[in-house]
Amino acid sequence: MNKIKNIYHKYQEIINYLIIGVLTTLISIVTYYICVHTFLSSNNAIQLQIANIISWIVSVLFAYVTNRTIVFKSHSSKYLQEIISFFGTRLLTLILDMGIMFLLVTICSINDTIGKIISQILVIIANYIFSKFFVFKSK
Repeated sequence: MNKIKNIYHKYQEIINYLIIGVLTTLISIVTYYICVHTFLSSNNAIQLQIANIISWIVSVLFAYVTNRTIVFKSHSSKYLQEIISFFGTRLLTLILDMGIMFLLVTICSINDTIGKIISQILVIIANYIFSKFFVFKSK
């Protein structure tokens, strides 16, 4: 048990980020599916992107709070700068997400579930790099 604790403490930030990333991804996917199974259609390219944007907004709000408090434990007094940087970098990965979804689902006709999962894996990696080195860099 001590070995597990030591490993956790050594890699705490990455482990917490992965856990939060999985939860953020689940929130994104669930929100996306609520959208496309209730009031939007994944068969319509514009509605697919609207569902993607809605899922992005919900998941980024969750991600900001949890990344600031649990993962990077930010105590920055430059709160406004931090939140603008966070949302700005997430906007970049939203564009990445939308491009991947358009390419995989609309152009390549891959199932939207598979496309969303592939997209989210790439987005999680990009988001960690942006958060670690640009947003919560004080740590």
